[in-house]
Amino acid sequence: MSTVRRAAAVLVAVSALALTACGPTEDGAAGGPEAPPTAPTKTATPTKTAMPTPPAKTPAPSKPATPSATPDTGAPGGGGSSTDPDYDVFPCSTFDLTFTATLAEPTTSSYLLKITNKGSKPCKALGHPVVTFGDLDGQAVERGPAPGIEDAIRLAPGQSAYAGLMGGIKDGTGSTVHSIAMTMNTESDLEQKPLKASTPGLYVASAKNSVTAWMTNAEDALSL
Repeated sequence: MSTVRRAAAVLVAVSALALTACGPTEDGAAGGPEAPPTAPTKTATPTKTAMPTPPAKTPAPSKPATPSATPDTGAPGGGGSSTDPDYDVFPCSTFDLTFTATLAEPTTSSYLLKITNKGSKPCKALGHPVVTFGDLDGQAVERGPAPGIEDAIRLAPGQSAYAGLMGGIKDGTGSTVHSIAMTMNTESDLEQKPLKASTPGLYVASAKNSVTAWMTNAEDALSL
């Protein structure tokens, strides 16, 4: 081969090497394979905010229990109760009453005694009336039993009670009086103003006079 051709061949080879050295060598350069795209990071779903728990309902305060009623004694010394309709009903005194005496049987000098509650409150007619005879000493003898204070006659305003008074048969041992006076049994030392009634010609036998307890009707008072 001639010198000229060898020189030309060497030049071509050197040019080829130069072109190879200048080409891109890194991935992603022009003409090379592209790197696969990085997958986008998945955004986390925000946590759902919990709804605030409503405050517990405060229970309504319980109504305080009504205290038991304290028994009301009604009077000093007591024993009664506010549930007892008679807890404040006191014994009748002459200040609460009107009084009359009516002849019932002349042979035995028997009179019907009547009291009426003239006040605005009820009272109780206790035991026997306390009867005195004009200027004579002593008082009428009690005849028959009388109920206790719990069972005594309750007189509402305007109501009446009765007792039977007997002077006794005229036997010459007694005296004649023209009036009597009456006070009530109050089971106390209450001072009372005696109530008087006219009893014309009432004969009082010294040991045979008597008076019944208060009763609710006149017939019973005169028949005992």
